[in-house]
Amino acid sequence: MPKKVLVCDDAQLTRKTLRTILEEGGYSVVGEAKDGLEAVSKYNELKPDIVFMDIIMPNMDGIEATNQILASDPDAMIIMCSSLSQQKKVVSAIKAGARDFIVKPFTAERVIESIRKNVN
Repeated sequence: MPKKVLVCDDAQLTRKTLRTILEEGGYSVVGEAKDGLEAVSKYNELKPDIVFMDIIMPNMDGIEATNQILASDPDAMIIMCSSLSQQKKVVSAIKAGARDFIVKPFTAERVIESIRKNVN
């Protein structure tokens, strides 16, 4: 059974790109969220195996959403995605509990590699 993935990004094109990469890689995209509030809600509803989380989003950023998800499920597998390759954001994402950080624009190889090295 394919791993279930939730894609969280405020940019529709990024969500679509990730969905295509993941589905072609054999994963099942069970939902999408366009902001951090929706990400937390959809996580609780769908219980995905993996979450791709943008950092900069409206209403609630990805780091706060990650904190909230991990507070209710410490085993959540969250991979942060952002075009901001700034050291401070990467450190914040990892401190929040993200398993990995990929920089946009990402390649299919990098997305799949991140999952393979972080999913048990």
